[in-house]
Amino acid sequence: MSVSRRGGSRGTAVLGAVAVVAAAALATGVASADASTTGASSTYLVVYKEKTSTSGAGSAVAAAGGQVVATYAPISVVVARSASPDFAAKMRRVTGVEGAVATTRFATAVDGGAVPADTAAATTTQTTANGAALPGLNDSLSGLQWDMTQIKVGEAHAISTGDPSILVGDIDTGLDYTHPDLAANVDSGASANCVSGVAEPGAAAAADDNGHGTHTAGTIAAAANGIGIVGVAPNVKIAGIKAGNAAGFFFPEAVVCSFMWAADHGVDVTNNSYFADPWLFNCRNDAEQRAIWTAERRAIKYAQNKGVLVVAAAGNQADDLSHPTLDATSPDDTNPVLRTISNACAVVPTEVPGVVGVSATGNQQMKSFYSSYGISAVDVAAPGGDSILQLTPAAPNGRVLSTWPAALLTVTCLPARRLVDASGATYCYQQGTSMASPHAAGVAALIASVTGDTGGALAADLQRATNPIACPADVSPYAFFPGVDDGAAQRCQGGRGQNGWFGSGEVDALKAVG
Repeated sequence: MSVSRRGGSRGTAVLGAVAVVAAAALATGVASADASTTGASSTYLVVYKEKTSTSGAGSAVAAAGGQVVATYAPISVVVARSASPDFAAKMRRVTGVEGAVATTRFATAVDGGAVPADTAAATTTQTTANGAALPGLNDSLSGLQWDMTQIKVGEAHAISTGDPSILVGDIDTGLDYTHPDLAANVDSGASANCVSGVAEPGAAAAADDNGHGTHTAGTIAAAANGIGIVGVAPNVKIAGIKAGNAAGFFFPEAVVCSFMWAADHGVDVTNNSYFADPWLFNCRNDAEQRAIWTAERRAIKYAQNKGVLVVAAAGNQADDLSHPTLDATSPDDTNPVLRTISNACAVVPTEVPGVVGVSATGNQQMKSFYSSYGISAVDVAAPGGDSILQLTPAAPNGRVLSTWPAALLTVTCLPARRLVDASGATYCYQQGTSMASPHAAGVAALIASVTGDTGGALAADLQRATNPIACPADVSPYAFFPGVDDGAAQRCQGGRGQNGWFGSGEVDALKAVG
């Protein structure tokens, strides 16, 4: 991100490519003929009433001037394409349909963690390790991983490095399946490209063309192989589930597809370092927002019912998600409109029931200056970096180091943040709740490895595997970083054992496996 704490540019979100329809039917839905042959110009979500059959969707969509791209029967949602300007209106009149909305102009951006003053010139890259790597963190760049030291990953690895039977689905911009620190752990069969709204299987299809997904994947599961960095759970398998395009935008149909894919392909934990919704705060009294919100919530619930633990970043707006008053960010196109909101409006996936929301900390175990928070939204905290308030000898630039595609190093990683291992493997420093969430997802994978727990039980385990951090007595360091949307001063609500800034506390990998 270059202009906001939320991530992504403020340019109009456009669909990066014509929908690609898989030849085989999905386990969760049926893919139809290639939508590119119809001249369709817009993608739509058609949301039927819950538990309503979608068996007649093909005929209804055709009669309205469109074509089905995918049918997700278990959640009564259809993805369609149409060039007809009144397609949505016609579909809303179909018996059993509760909402239909075009998604072409709606997209959300990856949660990148930069701020206006956060430029390459103001950054110093650490290029040599401070002393020897800790036991259990013995790769060539492990001495730069202050984040792993902070949550006791080295000590945890003396007990468990994760079980290969555990699969983490990284719903992101894909991942570089050829990266030397990731290749051994990538599960190609469980990887897919969902950008079009229907899954195109395979790690090659899910290749990262942005960099963000490779970074989060490395934090979760970079191999302990002597080179570069080590992930929180370097022995688990990771699937790249590509929902974000090259520009880092996530369209609603891609998010729905991603959770349905994860649910039906053995994923134990998903990491979600983005806002899965076109509106930062999604209000149920708006027909368009409600249709997309409903489709995404259903897909998340479907995955949760299959035992998938959903871990999500809280966001980089410095906003109190539990007490929202204004939204100045939405819609995420060229014309955001300031609007008054309330708790009737929610952030997806962070505020979906059962999702583990993650705030970010820096190397002094304070909340990162940019991290959003909320007593009802944040369950745990994890290292995400802080380039302003928490610079230390161990973290002189404040950021988190992780894997980055070699082909994109000089394209999407700023010069002062690049790092190349002696082996030639490439890495990049980043900060954000995007970086915090995969730490928590990795710790959850370690817990699943040693306990076999899934879903809600795993979420409870994760919230217990933390070190409580009390609300700070002095919040004056945050005075210069008011909420992006409402301009309010940051405040911390709650006690040491559970509060809006840190949830139950910062994750602890050693507690997770101990």
